[in-house]
Parts: sequence; structure tokens; C-alpha cells
Amino acid sequence: MKTHYALFFCLAISLHNLEEALWLPQWSQMGMALQKPVTSNEFHFAVLIITALAYLISFLYVSFPESKWMKWAFTGFLGSMIINAVFPHLLASILTKTYAPGVGTALLLNIPVNTVILYRLHREKCISRKEIFLSTVVIGVLLLALIPVLFMLGDSFINY
Repeated sequence: MKTHYALFFCLAISLHNLEEALWLPQWSQMGMALQKPVTSNEFHFAVLIITALAYLISFLYVSFPESKWMKWAFTGFLGSMIINAVFPHLLASILTKTYAPGVGTALLLNIPVNTVILYRLHREKCISRKEIFLSTVVIGVLLLALIPVLFMLGDSFINY
């Protein structure tokens, strides 16, 4: 069953990140105070690494289901993507009165898919609410810290 959870998570995050990759760099150039403009090079590199990280964590969770570290990393990623749907995606759409790229897949895929997976993992007694909360906070903070680094690396390494 854990394989199904990982597959659904990977599908949801892939479609979400694809939507962002296609439209977010151009949208960010509109000069809004909320969004620092990001180039395609920066964003495509960052979104590729984040997606690969999601796949790696999912693979490790399925491969080592008894590992608390993998369980926490996986559930933290799930929770972080739920939070990401609201802050910044939904909030950016509301404040800018524009469609923020990623908000549709965040609301229609990431929130429902990830919530169901977390609910089922909790119901199956695989993880407690406290573990879900703490892993979401830790992984969320790590991802937030990683994003500017990835933007910088993308700007340095990618030139197309």
C-alpha cells in the first residue's frame, strides 16, 4: 500500500511542478511585491531538484518502510506541499487578483491527494498527528532554506 501512496504523491507533485515550470517564471516578471522575479534558468533548476528530491524520498520510504527517518521525510514532504498550496499559491492568487501558476494543481491535486495519504497513514497507525506536524515543520523549513540556494545554483549552472 505504501507504494500506492508514493506513486500518487509523485504524480501530484510532478503535475504541480510542471504547471509551475511552464508559467511561473513569466508570471513572476509582472513586478509584484509578493514575488521576486525568477528567471526560467533559476526556477527550472530548482523545480527539477525539488521534484527529484520528492521522488528520492518516496523511493526510500517505499524501500525502507520501517525507517522512522524515511517516514518522517515522506510525511513531512506531504505536509509541506499541503501548506505550499495555501502559502504562497492561494494567498498569491488572492492578493494579486491573478492566477498564480501552480494554484490549480495545488488545490485540486496536492491538498486532496496528500491529505488522504496522511489520513490513511495516521489511521493505519503508521504515524501520529504530532509526527505529521513536526515532520511538516522540519521538512518545510528545510525546503524553504533550499529554494534560494537552488535559484542561485540554477542561475550559475544553467544557461539556455
